[in-house]
Amino acid sequence: MPEALDEAECLRLISSAAVGRLAYLGRYGPTILPVNFALHEGTIVFRTAHDSPTDEDLRTGIADAEYKVAFEVDELDPAAREGWSVLVQGSVHHVTSEEERASVLESGVEPWAGGDRELYLRIRPTRISGRRIQKATPRA
Repeated sequence: MPEALDEAECLRLISSAAVGRLAYLGRYGPTILPVNFALHEGTIVFRTAHDSPTDEDLRTGIADAEYKVAFEVDELDPAAREGWSVLVQGSVHHVTSEEERASVLESGVEPWAGGDRELYLRIRPTRISGRRIQKATPRA
């Protein structure tokens, strides 16, 4: 039986993870991409390249409008049939101010993919949920 996780436990679990999946509706339809990230000041921070497909897909073109996204992080042990999954839903925005850029630099997130990835994106959660699955113990 899945165990629901509270927000504090969800944040604790994802704080030790390095890779999650970013999900959004892009120009070619539903899109899910793995990204390495950092949890910083209660937000998810990751980097991409300026003018990349991710950058372009997540720009609304409307001042102060932010794109709604989902971000999932999980850890699974198929052999033990155990694991956890955390879903973060919220708005993503491009970090553009020098003040905010200075803040997200403290996150220490470094892109795994090669090339110039100087654009920081930040997800501000509006909902965080999670669950843990553990192997059921046999009934006596």
